[in-house]
Amino acid sequence: MSSQHELSVRHRKKLTQLGAPPSSLVEKFIQGSGAGGQKINKTSSCVYLKHLPTGLEVKCQGERSRETNRQLAREELCRKIQALYDKAAAEKKDAREKTRRTNRPRSRNSKSRMLKSKKQNAQKKNLRRKPGTND
Repeated sequence: MSSQHELSVRHRKKLTQLGAPPSSLVEKFIQGSGAGGQKINKTSSCVYLKHLPTGLEVKCQGERSRETNRQLAREELCRKIQALYDKAAAEKKDAREKTRRTNRPRSRNSKSRMLKSKKQNAQKKNLRRKPGTND
């Protein structure tokens, strides 16, 4: 088995584990641009990958070989999808932590300070009442 084929199998497995089977990818080969003269402008060695469910796009023309660019594009897409999942997991964890912090009981000291300030506010409000009104 060639090393190119092994890389392809490894990326296919990794993409499938991330929930991005090859059937959910759009792959196009387009002409490159930039420095490199006529050759880069004539050959379609630039690889464009789009993951349809997430809308992530990758464009790779780092090498002169189309197959190498395919591998590099798939690696980059794997990294982007993994980063997207990591970000979502971190947001879920942060939300859980926030609810845990808001629902935990107050400390004794904190509770006494809160009650003290409530009593002070109640006394201020009592002073604002009209004279002669009873509770």
